[in-house]
Amino acid sequence: MNKRKICVVTGTRAEYGLLYWLMKEIDTDPDLSLQIVVTGMHLSPEFGLTYRVIEEDQFKIDEKVEMLLSSDTPVGIAKSMGIAIMGFADAFERLKPDLLVVLGDRYEILAAAQAAMVARIPIAHLHGGETTEGLIDEAIRHSVTKMSHLHFVAAEPYRKRVIQLGEHPDRVWNVGATSIDNIQYLKLLEKKELEDSIGFQLGEKNFLITYHPVTLSKTGPFRAIKELFKALDTFHDAHLIFTKSNSDTEGRIINQLIDEYVSQNPERSIAYTSLGQLRYLSAMKHSDVVIGNSSSGLVEAPFLHKPTVNIGDRQKGRLRANSVIDCKEKAEDIVLAINKALSADFQQTLKRVISPYGTGNVANKIKKILKEVSLEDLLMKKFYDMEQHQ
Repeated sequence: MNKRKICVVTGTRAEYGLLYWLMKEIDTDPDLSLQIVVTGMHLSPEFGLTYRVIEEDQFKIDEKVEMLLSSDTPVGIAKSMGIAIMGFADAFERLKPDLLVVLGDRYEILAAAQAAMVARIPIAHLHGGETTEGLIDEAIRHSVTKMSHLHFVAAEPYRKRVIQLGEHPDRVWNVGATSIDNIQYLKLLEKKELEDSIGFQLGEKNFLITYHPVTLSKTGPFRAIKELFKALDTFHDAHLIFTKSNSDTEGRIINQLIDEYVSQNPERSIAYTSLGQLRYLSAMKHSDVVIGNSSSGLVEAPFLHKPTVNIGDRQKGRLRANSVIDCKEKAEDIVLAINKALSADFQQTLKRVISPYGTGNVANKIKKILKEVSLEDLLMKKFYDMEQHQ
């Protein structure tokens, strides 16, 4: 009996962290064969050549799809997507997977889904149904949903939204957020271990900061990141750990400004292209506030009972726990939000915070379905009209 070949595509450090335990589950199952295709930021020296982390984790990479041009302009990214589609077409022709697994909403995932759709490879999509109104990711996510055949969502409202898009309920599972598995299974570093690992001493107060481009914004990131720095300057006693932006439009501008800020404040700040899941979650564990506009502030931080200051519209529309404080991209608003997060009253509420993204064991749930689902007629999709099924 031939093993079912399940191909996982990953393009970023963060996405790999979300897929790690599922890849482990597939790789250790005697009835399944794991195929791995890496692309995007994983293959870029600028972003740390993080494909090496995958290899260090004892995974075999089957294909590398080069796609990133040395440009983060809209034209550069559109051309990168075209190169990616050609690369994925060749990779899938060589690998001939039975199922393709993709996660999320980035442009390289859209390229992979397009190539697989034309090649008639069934697609399993993780983290569909979510909304992020400030990003092109919104349109990409829903587009990948319509190309996919199996759907694994992080919360019940997202399951309903995928069905609203016309996907049959029998093919949509609410399994929770994959990142919760990392918190469950990883032994997070103690304070001294973290300090030794990142070469940085924590202070009395510590902020973990990640700011990504808001790709649908007309104003660009320059003003917003300057407002963030202005707010951080108010907290002279806080030590700052920055994780740099991804390869989205104008991400390089953000990273350059972060480097400049850290060089001006070397005694209390440090920046990393990639911390990896263990160090990133450990840094979150030992931080007093998570600041920025990353989804990790909405998903992982509440699970660790940490307050989040969520800046601007990048995550607008996503489910959030009571530990998340939304604010505008203005220094005075950010300062007010940070002070609220640090206040004794708000800190007391964190003990009672419940994450809206499930309770974990997500990878095992997904693996079982990928293993047992019938592939016969899986490519054939009929639009599920909710009005006809009320």
